[in-house]
Amino acid sequence: MPVQGARARRDQIVHLATTTGLASVEELSRTFGVTASTIRRDLAQLTADGRLARTYGGAMALVAHPEASLRQRTGEAFEAKRAIARWAASTVRTGETVLLDAGSTVGALAHELRTSEGLTVATTGLTALQELADVESVRVECLGGTLRPLSQSFLGPLAEAALERMTFDRVFLGADGVTAEHGICEADLRQTRLKELMARRAERVYVLAHAAKVGRRPFHTWIRLPPGWTLVTDGGADPDEIGALRAGGVEVVIADDGNSE
Repeated sequence: MPVQGARARRDQIVHLATTTGLASVEELSRTFGVTASTIRRDLAQLTADGRLARTYGGAMALVAHPEASLRQRTGEAFEAKRAIARWAASTVRTGETVLLDAGSTVGALAHELRTSEGLTVATTGLTALQELADVESVRVECLGGTLRPLSQSFLGPLAEAALERMTFDRVFLGADGVTAEHGICEADLRQTRLKELMARRAERVYVLAHAAKVGRRPFHTWIRLPPGWTLVTDGGADPDEIGALRAGGVEVVIADDGNSE
């Protein structure tokens, strides 16, 4: 990303820190094609100007990345989410018990499961409940808990207690961001706790995240999943990030062509 002039480069650094989360000296040096010393001077000036906060090895935005509501996110990357949902639905077998997270992509999966037979679906998300509420061939279990309006999801100790009474063939998780280095990013620590428990209760773990979320770090709370989980994304995902995920033992499925390696 060649940028002419220190002022323009610093504006871009602030933009990147605000939209993607933490910005490291090494990453910024590669991005802008300048030395690490130049980036450190930029960060020092931006900190002095009150535009960034310094961290060990980099900087972060002073204001947390704003979390979009579920309603705002529903229309984003619509076709990619449909492709991801269709692939995910193709893995589900008659008679299975599956667990669905909240989120727009997992909600699209719930829509795809409306034609299923003999399926039990447990969920923490209102969208999945609404999609499956009138489907007689699917048994629906709501985990309950405290409603988080922004994500239209249930969480907290009641949801966690319900999880302890069930196991699942598959769990499908949403995410605010996914990176090879850190795992799955979420806006709320309560969400990270619940998703970790969800993953532990299932034989197979899938993360459904369209390309814009791959390599993205909008917040500072993270989930480490057990080895062998699967990321389902679309063809627009960053190839370098996909390569790093695969090198770390994550199975990656590109849903728009159905191939995985």
